[in-house]
Formats: sequence, C-alpha cells, structure tokens
Amino acid sequence: MMTIDTEQAQEGRVEQPSEPVSLVRAELPRWAPWGMFVGAFVVVGVLLAVTGGFSIGLLVFLGAVVFGLATYLTSRFVEGGRKATDRLVTIVVTVAFLIALIPLVSVVVTVVGNGLARFDGAFFGESMRGVVGEGGGGYHAIVGTLIVTALATLMSIPIGVLTAIYLVEYGKNRLARAITFFVDVMTGIPSIVAGLFAFALFALIFGPAIRLGFAGSVALSVLMIPVVVRSTEEMLKIVPNELREAAFALGTPKWRTIMKVVIPTSIAGIASGITLAIARVIGETAPLLIVAGLTTGLNFNPFSGRMTTLPVFAYNSYAAPGVPREPFIDRAWTAALVLIIIVLVLNLVARLIARVFAPKTR
Repeated sequence: MMTIDTEQAQEGRVEQPSEPVSLVRAELPRWAPWGMFVGAFVVVGVLLAVTGGFSIGLLVFLGAVVFGLATYLTSRFVEGGRKATDRLVTIVVTVAFLIALIPLVSVVVTVVGNGLARFDGAFFGESMRGVVGEGGGGYHAIVGTLIVTALATLMSIPIGVLTAIYLVEYGKNRLARAITFFVDVMTGIPSIVAGLFAFALFALIFGPAIRLGFAGSVALSVLMIPVVVRSTEEMLKIVPNELREAAFALGTPKWRTIMKVVIPTSIAGIASGITLAIARVIGETAPLLIVAGLTTGLNFNPFSGRMTTLPVFAYNSYAAPGVPREPFIDRAWTAALVLIIIVLVLNLVARLIARVFAPKTR
C-alpha cells in the first residue's frame, strides 16, 4: 500500500482536499414527478380554456409533452443527464403503452355497452328459425362456433406440434427447410384464400353446392397450423440443450427425452401458442361464410348441412338487417360480446394448463 511521508505533508507538497467529496447524488423527492404531472395538465388546461381551443385530445397531448419536458429539465438540473434521460425514456414508453391501450379499452367498452342489450337467456337458448324481427337468439351460432373451432383445433394441434418437433429435434435436411418455407408462406396467406381452398377441395368431391361445417374446420385449420408450428417451434428451441444431454447421458432414447423432458419443460409456452392460434381463427368470417354457409336453425352435425358461427351471425345481422333494424344490430353486438368472452375463457384455460403441467421448480 502506498503511504505519504509526514514531512512532505507538513511542507505542503501534498494537496489536501478542502471539502469532503460526496458519493451520494441528489435525487428528486418522490412527490416531484406527480406534482409536475398535475401542474403540467393544470397549466395546459388553463391555457387551452383561455384561448378557446380546449379539447380532451389536445389536453392529453400537450400535457404529456409539457410534463416530459419539465421532468427532463428538472431532473437534469438536480440529478444529472443520465438520470434525466432515464426519466424521459420512461415517460415516453409509458405514454406509448397508454396510447396502444386506448383502442383496446375503447373496443371492450363499446362491445360491452352495446352487447348487454341482448345478453339474456333468450339469446343463449333460442335460434333464429322463424324469427323475423325482435326475439330469437344466437344459440345455433354459439354451437356452430364451438363445433367448428373444436374440429379445427383437433386437426391442427397434432399436425402443428409434431411438425415443430420434427423441425427442432430431427430436421437437418432439405425437407425441413422446405417445410419451414411453406410454413412461413402459410402464415401470411389471407383468410379468404383458405376459404377458397377448402371450397375448391370439397367442391371437387361433393359438387359446387356443398356447404359443411367440417369444410369450415378445414379452412380454419389451414390458418391455424402455421401459428401452432411457429409458436411450438420457438418454445422448443429455448429448452436448454443441457437437459437433453443429461437425459442422453442416462441412456434415455431420444423419443422418450422429447416426451418426458423437452415437451414438459416447454408446455407452458406451447399452451399459450395454441391459445393464440385458436383466438386467431375463432373470429374468422370470410372463409366460413364461403364454405360453412349461413342458416337460421340449429345443426349439431358438422358433416351434414350448413352451420352458422358467431362471426358470420354478427356479420349477417349487421350487413343485412331486417325491419326493424335495431333488433338485428343488438344481436350482432351481443354475438361480438360472446365471442370476446369465449376468447377470454380460452386464455384462462391455457394459463391453468400451463400452471398445472409446467415443471415444478423451487
């Protein structure tokens, strides 16, 4: 350790610090950001009211700008440039999140507000057979949505998950590259193309007048399979290779390693991806309007006759209402609300599955 000679210190050749150096940087009090937030909006609101150009949108925009500038300048003067930049970026990110949240909240509020008008027992227990004006319900559309989506899910999950397992665990050849290419192409195809594909396929077999609920399931599976493949593939890739190598070191076959180690480790992400895929297709209208058709009665058999789903029911109620118009619009809003509730329930089920089957860690 270096020491200073006493004589050198006495002679003054070693400069002694006149003031102690503080290692603690000054910080704004916790109430300061909130005070500047309220002050910015009060000042902007008063100025807009005085000038006569007051509006909620302009108040929010100018208030956010003034709040960001005031916070940045105050923090830079008190805390320094790095902390000021951090506060400014935090404000920008928060404002961007709130702006992105506005359409979602607006849609939910609008659908709930308009859909509650017919959210009753009649809507869930009656169909539209023989109904011209008021009354009736969407029971047949709810049943059709559940049946068509369930069949599409039963077809898509095995194909999508097994394809992803092949691409991640086995695919190192031209076939894997070709499958990846076609999956990427299928991810971006419009839904109407999937409907036309299913219609052409079943028209070749049964004739051009065919309309089946199962045909709608095939069209939805074309849209659902690429999403399942991509989401499952990404979840399998993030499983650490050390887990696979540890299983191989114990003499476990590869297929058993995949079943007992890889899939249980990534089951939470796989369940979430499958839920997103279901939510992606359950609201499709165009392909089902082409291949499943439209009916006012109840049909439990997807292999015989037309089958209506909630998106098609809502579209038809809004696009071709009868007289009076209001009952049809109310039923359309309620169908949209029920569709949102179904997607919400699916997300809750996916989270429950992920929590139950995910590997337990401590």
